[in-house]
Parts: sequence; C-alpha cells; structure tokens
Amino acid sequence: MGWWWWLSWVVLAVAIIRDGGVRGGEVTYDGRSLIVDGQRKILFSGSIHYPRSTPEMWPSLIAKAKEGGVDVVQTYVFWNLHEPKPGEYDFSGRNDVVGFVKEIQAQGLHVCLRIGPFIESEWTYGGFPFWLHDVPDIVYRSDNEPFKIENEYQNVEAAFGDKGPPYVLWAAKMAVELQTGVPWVMCKQADAPDPVINTCNGMRCGETFGGPNSPTKPSLWTENWTSFYQVYGGEPYIRSAEDIAFHVTLFIAKKGSYINYYMYHGGTNFGRTASAYVITGYYDQAPLDEYGLIRQPKWGHLKDLHAAIKSCSTTILEGVQSNFSLGQLQQAYIFEEKGAGCAAFLVNNDQKNNATVEFRNITFELLPKSISILPDCENIIFNTAKVNLEGNEITRTSSQLFDDADRWGAYTDVIPNFADTNLKSDTLLEHMNTTKDKSDYLWYTFSFQPNSSCTEPVLHVESLAHVASAFVNNKYAGSAHGSKDAKGPFTMEAPIVLNDEMNSISILSTMVGLPALWALVSHGSICGYKVHDSAPLFQIIKMENRASLRYPDSGAFLERRYAGLTRVEIRCAQQEVYNFTNNYEWGYQVGLSGENLNIYMREHLGNIEWNEVASATDQPLTWFKIEFDAPKGDDPVVLNLSTMGKGEAWVNGQSIGRYWLSFLTSRGQPSQTLYHIPRAFLNTSGNLLVLLEESGGDPLHISVDTVSRTGLQEHASRYHPPQQFYSVQGLLLDNLTV
Repeated sequence: MGWWWWLSWVVLAVAIIRDGGVRGGEVTYDGRSLIVDGQRKILFSGSIHYPRSTPEMWPSLIAKAKEGGVDVVQTYVFWNLHEPKPGEYDFSGRNDVVGFVKEIQAQGLHVCLRIGPFIESEWTYGGFPFWLHDVPDIVYRSDNEPFKIENEYQNVEAAFGDKGPPYVLWAAKMAVELQTGVPWVMCKQADAPDPVINTCNGMRCGETFGGPNSPTKPSLWTENWTSFYQVYGGEPYIRSAEDIAFHVTLFIAKKGSYINYYMYHGGTNFGRTASAYVITGYYDQAPLDEYGLIRQPKWGHLKDLHAAIKSCSTTILEGVQSNFSLGQLQQAYIFEEKGAGCAAFLVNNDQKNNATVEFRNITFELLPKSISILPDCENIIFNTAKVNLEGNEITRTSSQLFDDADRWGAYTDVIPNFADTNLKSDTLLEHMNTTKDKSDYLWYTFSFQPNSSCTEPVLHVESLAHVASAFVNNKYAGSAHGSKDAKGPFTMEAPIVLNDEMNSISILSTMVGLPALWALVSHGSICGYKVHDSAPLFQIIKMENRASLRYPDSGAFLERRYAGLTRVEIRCAQQEVYNFTNNYEWGYQVGLSGENLNIYMREHLGNIEWNEVASATDQPLTWFKIEFDAPKGDDPVVLNLSTMGKGEAWVNGQSIGRYWLSFLTSRGQPSQTLYHIPRAFLNTSGNLLVLLEESGGDPLHISVDTVSRTGLQEHASRYHPPQQFYSVQGLLLDNLTV
C-alpha cells in the first residue's frame, strides 16, 4: 500500500487550506471551540463528496454551500477509488481530491478531511479496495498488524474484545505523532484519548451527546443527518427543515460549536460504488439535491439559522452560559459577557401547544417544539419552527422519447453451461472472494440427469447474495431477491422442466453493492455470517456488538462476510430430493459475456452482433443500445427508466449506476425512476446509451429528460412544527448515537 494511506489511519483531520497548500499551526482548540487563526469559531460544515459529483459541478456546489452559510466542506477520502490495485493510483476526474480541495480553498472555505480510509458512507465495502481481503492474516478493524485503519470505531469495538481498546490508543497515538498541525477527532468514540476529540453523530446530538470526555475539548457534531440514505424497496426518508433547525440550535445553546450536515449534497453513486441495496441517488433530500439544485425550504431555512447564530457568535463563544426553567416544558439558555453582549435561546419542548413565557420582564409567545434566538436577549430574530420560504418541487421536462424501435440494437447475453466454464469446484464457492469485485455477477453451473421417477421438479435455491436467477437448459426458470432488512438467506422456488437426459442448470448470483448487511437482529442479538474453515456454508455467530445495526457496510469481521449460494436442491413431487450443495462438481464464470467484452464502450460495440429490439424486450439478460443528442440548455439531465426492470446504464462508456425499478416499495412504487446523467458525460450529439437489463424491461418507453425546481416564493411565512418522531428506523438509529 502507498505511504499516504499507512500514515493516514485514524478518522478526521480539520485542515485550513490557503496560500496554495495546507499550513499547519493555525487550527487549535480549547474547551469552548475550534480556534482558527487565534479566534474561536462557531463553524457550520456540509458534507459534499467529490466522487459523487463531477469536477464541473464542484464550483457550483461549493458556491451554493457558501451562500447557505456553510464555512467548511467535509469529505471522506475514498481509498478504493484511489488505489484500485496495490500500488496503482488514480487521482483523475471525479477522483481528483486535490482539485476538489483547491476549489474549496479558492472559494474561501475550510476543509474537514475524513481520511478513514474505512469511511462507511454507504459506499461499497466501506471504502476498502477488495484486494485488501487477500492480505495474509488480515483482520479488519482490530489490533492486527496487517491492518490498522479506522472510522466510527466504537460501533464495533466490543466485538474485538481485548483487541479493541489498545487499537483505539494506538490509532490516536499514531495520528498525533504525525504532527500535522491540525486537531484530530474520533467520531462516536467516547473514550478518544487526549488530545483527540470525541464527537457526536446522529440526528439529535443536543439531546443524546454525553459531551466531550475532557473539559479541555470542544463539543463537536460531525454528522447531523439531513435525511437518510435510501435503499431499493424503501421509501425516501424525509426530515423537515424545522426539525434540523431545532436540533442545531439546541446543540449551539448547549455550548456546541461545530455542526456538520451529512449530507449537504449527497450526489450520485455512479457505477458500482453504492453499498448493499443502496440506490443510485444518495441523500437526495439534502439541502442540495442529487443534481445540485437548491431544495427549499431546507436550504433557505438553514441559511437564515446560520445568519442568526453568527450575528451573536462572539457573545455565545465568549459569554458565560446559564440556563433556567421558564415552565414545565420551557427552558432558557443565556450567554452573557460582562459589560458587553447578551444572547438567549428560548426553548419550547411542548410538541403541540404554544407557550407564553416571561423572560427578563418581557412576554414571549413560543411556537410548539421550537427555539427562538434572541441575539440581544430582547428581540427574536429567528424561530426554528417558522419558515419564511415555500418548498420548491422538482419539475421534469421530457426531451427525447426512445420509442423508435429501429433506432435500438439488442444483444441477449450468453448463458454459460457447465462445460463452458474453466473454473471448477466440488462445492459452492463464496461469491465475493470468487469475483474479487470485478463484477456484480457470478454464474454457478452444473449438469444433472434425473431419475425417471422425478415428476414436477422444483429448483430450490438459498442465497446470501442479493439476487438469484435460474436457467434450465438455457431457458429462464425464475428469480428471487433479498432485501436490506433480511434476517438470513433468501429462497427461490422455481418449477422447472427437466429432460430425461443430461440437463444444464445455470444460476446467476448477483450482488447489488458490497457487502450485504453484516449485522442482523435475531432475538435481540446481533448476528453475522462467516464461513467455516472446513465447509463452504455459513454459520450464525452471536456478537455482543448491537451498535453495528445502523449500517449496510459496517460491522466487525467484515473480511469474513459470506455471500452467494448456500443451498441448491431439486425437489420432486415424490418427496425425492437431489442435493447439490456439497460434494457435487460445479462450474463458475465471473461476469456476463457482454460485460467481459466491454460492449458498453463504443470501441467495443463490434465485439458482438446487435439485433433488432422487438424480439428482445421480454428477454432477461439483454443489452440495449441507442444514440441520442444532449438536451439543450443547462438544466440537469436524467434518464427516466420507469419501464425497465433491473440492471445498469452507461452513457458514452461511463456508468451512471445500477437501476432496480422492479423492486417496489410498500406503496407499490419503484424507489428510484430518474437516473442522473451529468452534463460532463455528454456530447452535443451522438451520445451512446447502453443498458444491461437483467429481467426483461421495455426500453421503448424510456426517455431523456431535464429537471429543475420551481415554486420558490421567498418571505411566504409558514409554521410547521418539527418532526419529533422520525420513524421506527430513525428512532433506533438515533438511540445508537454515542
């Protein structure tokens, strides 16, 4: 591995970027706040991840964040992008972290760099390059010589027993000894050793954070979730502007001084970068939506909040804090400087009713579940529940409908048989270790001649991957899939037709992001799957680490995660069962033939013969291609895939991500229908669109559209009480906050 990663193992560095580089010694801290250039600061930060947008989008995103009152841009560093192979590095295009930081510098903002490089972030494999899996004797996230790299460790620390605490101490010591000249923090690590700062992640850190573990450290909030990531089959998670503002203000009132919005702009999970089941659009409900458009009223309400707090930030930081009750559910927090300023926060925790309170001989009417900011202890300039902006809705304008069948070409992928495969094994191989993350797809194939008494045969498959599709004698037989909340392997039962002679059974195992959920709830315990050293199947092991529940790419012992088929049988009507799970010869192929031939690239289109589209629209595993012109104007461009099933899309050879329209929510709708095509991916004309459709979608009714946001009306005052109960998931996640 490169020196950069080995020297950058802990969690987060705050760097002030100016004069063309990183200048150390200008950022310190005390028990009140971070200190920049000798001045205490209340800092508002926003997470914007450079690979989830394009370099052409970065200036606009950063400018909109700055206009919204953001002082700091926070980003992870994505190890698997930068070192896809050991010793081979990539800092080009969307991977240009240096260019991203320089753009932040050019616009006069600071940078908060979360180095990780275990980054979480709903990013495939938590940001690890999969080749790390093959380092001898490696155990991720523990006091283990081949591996010492970390982020948000307290979630999993208990699982490592006596290896956990020494690892925390080592990580802190290593980071501090680098003498970077900037503070280090550990997210969600209550026992972060001095001088490393422990911080809070969650939605309600003003209520849940136990505070710094030393009076010499400031109170920092490194992830204030503006919504939440969405998975296929899941509804979008809505968090109101009022609720965010309430909890930000409460954190400041309780002497917090740094708040980062996760995410301020979520962006797009291009290619195969999303973790298990996570959709392509990431945190679209953030103040800047997936396309970089301002989402109102969230963006504007937070902008007003930032301005209100900054108007009295000196008093808040330099004054003496006191607090007292104004009523049963009402509280006042006051900051006073001797002979100087006074600022107050008046809190009404009653969720339903207004409250009339007396404060300094003045009567105030407080809205339900709100905080009023008084920069002079006399006049309210901001109330968290009163919004002066109307919402703006997304508007889609159709540009081109691809309904001309003559413009399309189609190619149905080759289904491999046992005889076609070079990789053989007498057992079921684990999916991820076999593909090495070179593809989402792994073919499992075998040959079988049944007993003549086997009638009404059913193919029974159990899998810890995400999707399984079966083909018998090259004919599609059926498919099934799991979900993010699955408590174990999913099952596929497919009636099949067998010949009396030898039959070819081919099962396509598919992953939708690495890895699948590690931590699963079972009777109040957290369970994970691992592979026996002596067998290919999994066993459930109990773990004490209940806090791993939050994430789809987290958990202890990630390197032991098992995916792929775990049981394969053919069951006959006469109760006869043929078991192919163990001691049966299997053949394997990594990837699809079109994928291995790179037919999504223009220069490789001629590697196969393209046919008319009419006969292919109902066929699984079919590739489609068409050319189109870029929509006019500057509005963001999207691909409307509402009539497709499941697969992946490429524009001019660049993947815009996986799609999965056939995985419906509880309301019977797809989780995502519009897929972002950055303008930077497009030429004026002659753009090549290639779709890989796994389940038989209809490309003749998809379209290229543009999107905008309309309906913005400034100063249209409204009152909506903040959300208190987010959802079962939201409450659970917040309860896990350190």
